[in-house]
Amino acid sequence: MKILLLGKNGQVGWELQRALASLGELVALDFDSPGPLGADFSKPESLAATVRAVAPQIIVNAAAHTAVDKCESEPDVARALNAASPGVLAREAKVLGAMLLHYSTDYVFDGSGSTPWVEDSATGPLSAYGATKLEGEQLIRASGCQHLILRTSWVYAARGGNFAKTMLKLAKERERLTVIDDQIGSPTGADLLADLSAHMLRSALQRPELGGTYHAVAGGETSWHGYARHVIEFARAAGQPIRVAPDAIEAVPTSAFPTPARRPANSRMNTRKLRETFGLVLPIWQTGVERMLTEVIA
Repeated sequence: MKILLLGKNGQVGWELQRALASLGELVALDFDSPGPLGADFSKPESLAATVRAVAPQIIVNAAAHTAVDKCESEPDVARALNAASPGVLAREAKVLGAMLLHYSTDYVFDGSGSTPWVEDSATGPLSAYGATKLEGEQLIRASGCQHLILRTSWVYAARGGNFAKTMLKLAKERERLTVIDDQIGSPTGADLLADLSAHMLRSALQRPELGGTYHAVAGGETSWHGYARHVIEFARAAGQPIRVAPDAIEAVPTSAFPTPARRPANSRMNTRKLRETFGLVLPIWQTGVERMLTEVIA
């Protein structure tokens, strides 16, 4: 079996290279991959030639324009990467009879209320990022190809930058911190998403009726403030030179940090469909964060 992975150098793409290797021959590409095969998502139609040249049984799309604020100032680029390109991949997957796995986001919702979003909740994106990711989903479904769409949120990895690393750095430099406490979600590891992806692909290839849209996040919930406190106290207990005192991490509203793109206040996601369909247990968010921190501060 041949697998085409796009976006191999991103946080999720990097972990997918490990997780997908046991499923078959892996062709992993990014926009700067050398050789004749291209993965330039700014030119969506160019992806069609790549898919036809590889002729995979599985296409995994881990590429996206995830700079949420930048999407506001360059909506055409965001649409090319987040909507048009997935649409081309879906069209080509349909022609080949291949399975397409694509990642989406809680930003397709409007962030209202406090109830975890289910897969068929009404959408209402607040930003260009959310709108283009939603359009990408819609194009995939409209293509009629076999697919899995995994909506996730608050993704982090040991590789590259992330919120936890930023908080850890600041906690070593400053005596006081201010962190948003009115956005709620579940920090989700790229390694967890990669492992879920491999398991779900294996099952969906054997049972195509399992295809569709699923919410995939770690268990439990927290605010950015709660997330920061957990990171800092874990590092303090591990002997890291933390300067900020436990009572000097101030909780503030989203309005304290204005941004070009509106953030959803409610990023809670109901994962019951995924857990029951595939027989999986999703660990609480603290488990993955602590594992990541152990790697980072070792």
